[in-house]
Amino acid sequence: MKHSFIPWLLLGWIGFLLMPWYLLEDGFWSFVWLTDGYPTDLYYAPAILQGILDDKLWLLPLALPLIAPLRLISLTKSDPRYSRYLIYSGAFGLIYMMGQGFTIGVSGWQFAGLESLFGELEYQQYGFGYGAMLCGLSFLILLTTGLAATGFLKGDVFVTGSIGLIVALVGLFVFFPVSQVLISAFMNNDGMFAPTAFFGKFFSDNIWSLSCLSGGYACGTAWNSLTLAILTATLTTLLGLSFALVVTRTGFRWKRSLRLLTVLPIITPPFVIGLALILLFGRSGVVTQFFADAFNIEPGRWLYGMPGVLLAQVLSFTPISFLVLIGVVEGVSPSMEEASQTLRADRWRTFINVSLPLMRPGLANAFLLAFIESLADFGNPMVLGGDFDVLSTEIFFAIVGAQNDQGYAAVLAILLLIFTLSAFFLQRHWIGKKSYTTVTGKADSGAYMGLNHGMKLACYMTALPWAALTIVIYGMIMFGGFVQNWGYDNSFTLQHYQDAFSVGWGEFGVIWQGAAWDSLWTTLSISAIAAPFTAIVGLLTAYLLVRQQFKWKNAFEFGTMLSFAIPGTVIGISYILAFNVPPLELTGTGVILIICFVFRNMPVGVRGGIAAMSQLDKSLDEASLTLGANSLMTFRRVILPLLRPAIIAALVYSFVRAITSVSAVIFLVSADHNMATSYIIGLVENGEFGIAIAYCSVLILVMLTAIIAINLFVGERRLRRTTSISHSTKSSSLSRPSLKEKQA
Repeated sequence: MKHSFIPWLLLGWIGFLLMPWYLLEDGFWSFVWLTDGYPTDLYYAPAILQGILDDKLWLLPLALPLIAPLRLISLTKSDPRYSRYLIYSGAFGLIYMMGQGFTIGVSGWQFAGLESLFGELEYQQYGFGYGAMLCGLSFLILLTTGLAATGFLKGDVFVTGSIGLIVALVGLFVFFPVSQVLISAFMNNDGMFAPTAFFGKFFSDNIWSLSCLSGGYACGTAWNSLTLAILTATLTTLLGLSFALVVTRTGFRWKRSLRLLTVLPIITPPFVIGLALILLFGRSGVVTQFFADAFNIEPGRWLYGMPGVLLAQVLSFTPISFLVLIGVVEGVSPSMEEASQTLRADRWRTFINVSLPLMRPGLANAFLLAFIESLADFGNPMVLGGDFDVLSTEIFFAIVGAQNDQGYAAVLAILLLIFTLSAFFLQRHWIGKKSYTTVTGKADSGAYMGLNHGMKLACYMTALPWAALTIVIYGMIMFGGFVQNWGYDNSFTLQHYQDAFSVGWGEFGVIWQGAAWDSLWTTLSISAIAAPFTAIVGLLTAYLLVRQQFKWKNAFEFGTMLSFAIPGTVIGISYILAFNVPPLELTGTGVILIICFVFRNMPVGVRGGIAAMSQLDKSLDEASLTLGANSLMTFRRVILPLLRPAIIAALVYSFVRAITSVSAVIFLVSADHNMATSYIIGLVENGEFGIAIAYCSVLILVMLTAIIAINLFVGERRLRRTTSISHSTKSSSLSRPSLKEKQA
């Protein structure tokens, strides 16, 4: 096509002339409006009819940026007017559309100054709908296409448009809602701007006290959170690396089972792991009572505090490190390890001097993700924290507790951002500007180097006991659904499953009688929609960060991590504040849950994609471009097939985290869109532990099935002809190809 902007311009005209401009009460996915008075019913009318028939004249100027680009059809791209018309049209359309949306709401003018200037407004408008969404997308692509026509980013329309789209989405669904909360950090209790109130709260003893070092009661929440995050990130990174090495570099017989076992902790609501740990190691736990009776010692309360929270977090977040590291470990080229062994280096020196340095991006990204997850974790400290206060729980109680101090919660959120930003820059400094490329366009038929005896034993002694503990914990969880009262009356029953998931037959077919079916179907549908969008946005962002050079790239990268760094409680509150009123009126809909999950979990796809893409030689892209492919085709046919481990990690993590998310969801659910975790919390609050555990067991089985299906659908990345490891202990069999292989 001569002009790439024409399809996008057509999309804008469809939104302006045909699609309902405002949000529909029936929901985003409902199409009842097609047979319910459209388009004459002004409730469903497009912008053109809203402006003409309903006197909403402020919508009519939106036709101007859609008319102006029509003149470019007769111009060539080299004409200076080509880029100017596109940039001016796109910029004017975006600015005007957002401006009129934020200044006019359900009660007329949104700002008192405008009402005094223009008088009282008789008409009102609601949140943006289909038409506004299509027009906004059209204006954005017109703007980025115009920038590409000026030579920006070498005139690549796909790259320019992708950067513009990611920036707009992150700005709209991350920076804008978070800013609504952070602004309140500089407000006093009367809602007036007061910077001194911020500094008074930020430097309070409750945050920075070190009294615990001198025999006092407790340290401040900042030191507690920071210490816990560093310990959790270190332990989970080491455990994740051990699991990855056992799976890829040993002849362990049950690799598939071990690989599946490592993802179990992330498919369970965090407070369930906490409950299982209490039943095992609490004051009346099975293990505690066994040792108390065997050695005649007094049962302790060591689990409630930092040790218990640390144990639960390491159980919960080790799979994140494993999912990031498995692709990186698999991506280390065997030819480099074979070259080291050919130069008479043993396996230990080869691993330390060759393999481990090439894994540095994965190790750094795994540490960063675990560090951020620990800071933002809410469920584990809530169940096991006791007197050990951390920032995430303090934020929750500052918002919903008796103090009801939104400003203090915002101050704590800013502190979390400071910690995250510091970890981000330390990670970048450690990685440096070295090259970690191991996957090139050349064929690689080598086999992975096995571990020496000492390393293999160390990995086994680290990973296998942890796997055994995981099995015990999940055995306790599964056991709890089949007993009358978990921990007290252990007689067998199926009543909990019957109450939650009973099925009957009626005149019109199956009747889902169980009380949990509604929330389960809602959870699965929303999670299934959010997962592919999360993977697409995350991996596209990773591609832009690794493969493209543009101004403000560091700020762009940090912006993509912002939503991951802030606790879910803050995210939930910020979304309510930002999207409860026009023009983005999303509260109470399923769309706000999908958006929250996409941008909350996107950083996993970004970090995993960066770690995996750092190993792909840029010559692969250059070869594709030389053969006539554009950037879009190169990304789709060359880069994506080599990113299958990262794709699996993004899909699996985003799907299961959407199902198990607690802190953000609890503020965003509604009667029509109730998620599984909020439903389970309600069961726990009502003392119905058996049904709650039964529900969690079903969720675990559902997510295991989904994980297996995702792995089968995406498939494995094939980088070489032979990937299996010889079980021989001889170094030569692992480092040198056979005569037949050479002849082949």
